[in-house]
Amino acid sequence: MLSVTYKSNHLSRICTDYSVAKREYGDRMAFLIHQRIEQLQAANSVEVLVQFSIGRCHPLLGNRKGEYAMDLVHPFRLVFENNEVTINVVRIIKIENYH
Repeated sequence: MLSVTYKSNHLSRICTDYSVAKREYGDRMAFLIHQRIEQLQAANSVEVLVQFSIGRCHPLLGNRKGEYAMDLVHPFRLVFENNEVTINVVRIIKIENYH
């Protein structure tokens, strides 16, 4: 199972407190953010998420190599990096529209 860390306290509150996520992004987006966090925590590895396209998880390319994204409400994505130093830890970087 993956352990999830966060880049900032604000991002942690959004991803762990539904009411904060709902206030900031609305009900549908809050639901999907929390669903994606649960999927991350339930997965054995990032590779499994990518292989089975859970949440349409995919690696990013170019200058974002090493980062992954999962779909939220279009066009937003939950972006995270796989901490390869510590096995089974991902770090949530941001919620953004990178297109």
